[in-house]
Parts: sequence; C-alpha cells; structure tokens
Amino acid sequence: MAVDELHAIIQRCQILEEVDFKGEDFNLFQVASQKCLEDGHAAQLLEVIQNEKNKVIIKNMGWNLISPLVRCIFTYKQEDGKREHCLKIVHQLAQLCNPKELFLGLLEQIEQTSGEQVCQTVMLLLQPLQTVLLKLQNKKAYSVGLSLAMIMNQLTPLPVPYTKQQIQEDKLGLCQCCNAVVDFAKPFVNEVVKNMEKLSEYNDMELKEELLKFCMKSLKYPLLTAQFEQLEGIEEHPFRHFATEIIDILWDIRELIPLVVLHHKGKSPQWENQEFADIERKNSADSLACLSYLMFVQHFGIDRFPMVFSPSYLLQCNMTHIEMLLKRTEESMLSKGLDLFESCLLRVEDNSLLHHYLEFRDFINIPQDLVKLMTLCPIEHLRKKSLNILQLFIDKFDAEGKYTLFRCLLKTSNHAGVEGYIIKNIKDQIHLSLTKACDNIWFTGHHLISLLDLVLLLPEGAETDLLQNSDRIMASLNLLRYLVIKDCESDNQTGVWTALAKIEQNFLKPLHVGLNMSKAHYEAEIKNKKEDRREAHSSNTVCSVTVSGEKMPAMTTEMQLQVLHSALFTFDLIESVLARVEELIEVKIKAVMDEN
Repeated sequence: MAVDELHAIIQRCQILEEVDFKGEDFNLFQVASQKCLEDGHAAQLLEVIQNEKNKVIIKNMGWNLISPLVRCIFTYKQEDGKREHCLKIVHQLAQLCNPKELFLGLLEQIEQTSGEQVCQTVMLLLQPLQTVLLKLQNKKAYSVGLSLAMIMNQLTPLPVPYTKQQIQEDKLGLCQCCNAVVDFAKPFVNEVVKNMEKLSEYNDMELKEELLKFCMKSLKYPLLTAQFEQLEGIEEHPFRHFATEIIDILWDIRELIPLVVLHHKGKSPQWENQEFADIERKNSADSLACLSYLMFVQHFGIDRFPMVFSPSYLLQCNMTHIEMLLKRTEESMLSKGLDLFESCLLRVEDNSLLHHYLEFRDFINIPQDLVKLMTLCPIEHLRKKSLNILQLFIDKFDAEGKYTLFRCLLKTSNHAGVEGYIIKNIKDQIHLSLTKACDNIWFTGHHLISLLDLVLLLPEGAETDLLQNSDRIMASLNLLRYLVIKDCESDNQTGVWTALAKIEQNFLKPLHVGLNMSKAHYEAEIKNKKEDRREAHSSNTVCSVTVSGEKMPAMTTEMQLQVLHSALFTFDLIESVLARVEELIEVKIKAVMDEN
C-alpha cells in the first residue's frame, strides 16, 4: 500500500517541471517514503531513488528523508539487509540532492541527536556530510566550520574514557568517533595546503581559520582530559592517534609553531559581552596548555620544533600553561600540569636559572600552587610528585634565586610542614656555602641573618600552638644546632653569634615558656581524663569531635589519652633538642672566654 502511494506521487511529479513542485508535493513524498521505510520496504524506496527518471524529484525532495532514514537504521540490526538498503539510500541522497538543502538536513539531524546515539549518528552522517560539503561552491569555509563546530558541541558533553578498560570498551564510541571526525576534515586540510601559496584569497583564509578553531576545540576536548600513557593490550591508543592527527593538521596549515611559541591562535571573535570574552579566553588557554603538554611531555611533533630556544626560555613560555593546569581540580589536568612543569625543569641545568625570573608573576605563583597541592590535594601520588617538583624548581635557581624563593615560601605557605621543609633546604644551602671554596654571600653574613629572622622565631610568641608548629620548630632547632656546631664564634661566617641575643629573645626564651605552658595544659588534660574514666567505671566512654562542621568518628577515653600522651612526647622531643642547642651555645661561649 505504502509503495503504491509512493509510485502514484512519483508518477504525478514526473510530469511536472522543477519550478512547479508545491509544498503539498514535498509533504506527500515525505509521508509516503517514511511509510515505506516503517513498513520495511527500504529496497523498493532505493529502486525509486536510483531510477534516472526520478533524478529531479530526488534532487529537490530527497533531503527530507534523512531523519526517518536515521531512525530506521538504528532500529535494524547490523546484519539486517534492510539496514544496508537504508545506508545505500543515504549515500544516493548525498550524490543526488541539492547540496545546500541536504547540508542543512544533515546538520539538523546531528543537532537533534543526544545521549548514547550521538557518536553513532555523527559517524553515520560524516561521509554524506563530507560529500555534500565538497560539492558546495559558496560559503564552503563557513559550512565546514559550522559542521565541525556542531559535531564538537555534540561530543563535548560525553565523558572521556580514562582507564584502560573504559578505552577498550569505548562504550559510547567517542574514541572511534573522534578519529572519524579527523578523517572527515582531511580533504579540507588538503585544500588549504594546496592553496597555501595563494592564501590572499579570502575563502582559503577562512577555511584555514575554521580548521584552526576545530583543532583548538579538539585540544580542549577530549585531549585535555584524555590519558596518553601506552596501555598494554591496546595496539593503537585512540587518543594518541587523535592527538597525532591534530598536531599534523596544525603543522600542515602552518600554525603549530606560532601556537607553541607565540601563543598566536588566529582571529578571536570580538565579544561585546565580557562574560563570553572570558569564556573564549579560558577555552583558548586550556587548548594551548594541552598543546604544550602534547609536544613537550608526550613529544608529539617535537621533531618539527626548532631547537634554537634555550631551556629557560621554554620554561618561561610554558609557565602560563603550567599555572593554569595546577589551578584545576581534575586529576587528569593536575597530572598534566605537573608533568609539563617537570619536563621543562629537567631541561634546565641546576643552579643556572637567574634570580631575575622570579620577577615574573608565574614564577612566584606556581611554587605557591605546588604548596597547595602538597598540603590539600586528596590524591597521594600527586601530593608526592608536587613535593619532588618543588625541590626540582628550587635546585634550578642560582643562590640569590633560592634565597628569594625561600623568603617568599616562608611568608606565604602557612603550613608548618612546608616551612620545616624550606628550613631544611636553607640548612643545606648554608652547608654548601661553608664547605665550598667560593664565597656565597646569600647564605652567610647579613643576608643569612635577615633570613634567620624569618626562621628562628615563634609566629605568636610563647602562645604559639607548639603541636601544630612542631615540624617548623624542630627544623629551626636543628638548623640552629648545625650553625652553632659548624660555625666557630671566632670565624662567625654565618653571623649567628652576632645575632645570638636576638635569637634567644625571639625564639629560645618564648619556646621555653611555650613548652612549660603546653606541657602543663596537656598533663592537666590527662589527669582530668583519667578521673573521668574512673568515674564512668569504663574505658568505653566516647566523645564526639566536630571539624569544619563535620562530625568525626567518636573517640573513646583511651584514644583521647593516647593522643594527649603523643603530644607530650612531641614536647619532650622539642625540649631535648632545645636543651642540646643551649648546651652547645654555652660550651662554645665558655671555650672562647677561657681562650681569652
């Protein structure tokens, strides 16, 4: 019945001139064709479309069939012959239909798809869409750009497979689809390359800009989120392949080196709305950071990179990208930021980075970002890596650079563990200064005394929380002990003996008072807990502790006592080192007095 209706409409339209087709004819043709597809008569519809007599009809009306065809293709199984007939119809429509109308029909279908069918729909329609675009004469660059933008916008909400299992399963088909989109873009890349010598032609310039936009979008998604490590059992990593293709396109259109070195990214739209301008700027920064990561960490396209730039210049170029990545919260981006920073630092020789680099904002901000990662990141391997890279960063600077960096981190870290780590670094630099033949003015004499003013003090005097600051205090005491042992009062290379009175006033005396107060407080707490336990006749009494508004697991009295005893042990440890320092000072002073 549906086939008969279709034949009747075709016969009526065959005798009409193209200009005489009416809206009613379009509707009747679409309804009859759709009924044929729904009733399983795809083969008969294919015959109608392939009939040379119907060429004009299909040219004008065929684009309406894209939506019902896509629906039918998804209802049939892979091996079903009817599905194959539908695919052939799509191919025929791409050859016969008015390119402009079919282009809009295909794009509308891609725009309307959602969820799990996004990748399937895109991959299904890429070939006919490419065929149609290659036929377009007017506004080809605009149409190619619109197609690529639409496809990427539809793919972007999909989660990027990250683990080996997710990549192998490729549940939504994203890995396969991304590489299919690159193949879709290749004829247009070739067209730009062919006309590269005549780029004054406006259309070619436009096409190049559209391809550049596509590459920038691809760098942000999925490549910025993707994982690139070689995975056992996966012969060709889909995202490594996709990244290689994107780098190749950038190279072919002569944009790779300008993007990496000059951060030139083509024409940016002039947004009147500041919010849109900020989004555009952020997206561009994400893309450029990903490109630098691919080149300098994964070495995609590195063989094309000119080897004329110094390691310190490349580090400087990448600091903006590193800072952007380290401010993110996603594991994949933090990991990329750390890898890029490490890769750039490893190229630089130790002690070769001039202190002037610390005048750049990024060189001061990034170590502070590393400190936040080290202390706040919930992912252990990223915390450890951050610490290693901070040390690597410190090692690259000259003496004045290290000195400036230490002062900055002591003032900004607000974390006793980090401050303790920096103080240990200061001790190592003093040791090098005292044992080397060359004189290092930054870690001896008045420069060092100025630095020790930040180290050998209690932040809040005798009322400082000694338990919370124990790492810093122990590191400071160990540094002072080292200075007293290593530097004789007669030499006084470090200047510590000159500053001894100030050190006693600002550090040693308040520490004594603080230790006495803290020990008395905790001993009283222990006594109270023991009395509470006796009154309750049970060690199973629990108390609740609230931290930042969240209730922590209940603590028994025994557990509370363990914590209190542990605190007392820490105070005893600090006290023993303090006593040893004071004993060493006394012995040294007595020895000098005896000598005199």
